Amino acid sequence: MRHGTIAALLVLVLSCGDSAGSPDGSHLVIGPDVWVPPECDRSAIAAYPAASDLVEDPMGPPASPPLALADQQAVFEAVVRAVTDEYVDPAFNGVDWPGIVATHRARVAAGLETEAFYADLRSLISELGDEHSYFSSPGEVQAEAAALAGQNDFVGFGVYMLPLLEKDRAAIIAVFPASPAERAGLAQHDSIVALNGFPLVAGGKSHPERLRGPECTGAVLTVQTPGQAPREHTMVRQRFSAPLPVYDRLVPTTDGSRIGYVLLPTFFDSTVPAQVRDALQRLGPLDGLVIDDRVNGGGASSVLEQTLSLFASGTLGHFANRAASRPLEIAADPVQDSQTVPLAVLIDEDTVSFGEIFAGVLQDTGRARLAGRTTLGNVETLDRHVFPDGSELWLAGERFVPLHSTADWEATGIIPDVEAHADWDTFTFESDPAIAAALGLLGHS
Repeated sequence: MRHGTIAALLVLVLSCGDSAGSPDGSHLVIGPDVWVPPECDRSAIAAYPAASDLVEDPMGPPASPPLALADQQAVFEAVVRAVTDEYVDPAFNGVDWPGIVATHRARVAAGLETEAFYADLRSLISELGDEHSYFSSPGEVQAEAAALAGQNDFVGFGVYMLPLLEKDRAAIIAVFPASPAERAGLAQHDSIVALNGFPLVAGGKSHPERLRGPECTGAVLTVQTPGQAPREHTMVRQRFSAPLPVYDRLVPTTDGSRIGYVLLPTFFDSTVPAQVRDALQRLGPLDGLVIDDRVNGGGASSVLEQTLSLFASGTLGHFANRAASRPLEIAADPVQDSQTVPLAVLIDEDTVSFGEIFAGVLQDTGRARLAGRTTLGNVETLDRHVFPDGSELWLAGERFVPLHSTADWEATGIIPDVEAHADWDTFTFESDPAIAAALGLLGHS
């Protein structure tokens, strides 16, 4: 299995256990209209966070087992060999790779605490400067595996968010079914500005950890729907597990056509293809389908391929490394009329890696037309390298080469047929300019 880059701007407000720290003893006033999980005592909902709880991500990934110096050095050298022998660019993007290695080798030899060692390896890989390759500690590997399996363990409100750093807010991409957020009426495109008066995004930095907290604690969230005044919602945190939801619905039209809409939130969740299949079954035969790929930060090759198989088949391009190439071969897996229904795919700057390849190959092979904004260009795939301590390196080992186009997608990005963009927090589903542009591409209104 290979990975495409997971967009760093997408924040899943989940945790894998109880947050560190504890409420300060103050309690929220819980009105009769506030949903409280049955396992919680309505009269004793503590407010969280308070000022004393505002620390840098109290959860983080699970701690990794201690690693002795000799084992650290063995892992370090294995990582260096993998990059030296298999990195997609033999010139290492023009950086002084031997010099970088020497600096980090000396640092490791001087002795590092285990988590500091793993942080140093993350820094080593980041110095390649490709924004794709990354190193994961054993604890991070554990958390990533759970997310890919769709086994997210929630302690929070149940929202999947896009931080808008320049606006000091985060916009909601998806709300998990039966979550506190859904019960409170939060929806796609709503923004969360603050909770308990503390900003969720400030100074160019996102603080998703402020939405996390111990079970049965609560917060007052300041929420804004596009075009409306800010409002406050009191919500109580709950623990539950669920895959990231794939939204589907019909697009309102004036010409009586049946146009479907499906949101692809990520390819880093193995349940996505099955959810898309279910969505296509629910929607039934269509006159056109809009696939929203705008916030898809990539993920696993298997998820890309299974999702593509619903809409296209055959050789759709090639992956090329230093020495050879291999085809992207897809066998058709139709649901209803999914292999023939006219497609319009929405893209934007947050469409990354396998998200870009998905949209690009459908456009390149004539299967779909694209609306939105040109992507940033990130079509290098990541090969997985596993080390004895349980850590992993995801290394850019291949670039995608389209079947027909001569463009270098890494340099140009994926260019839409029609430009249509607005910030995610400025429109609702009904007023989405990209959906309107997609309808036009499909010949409907």
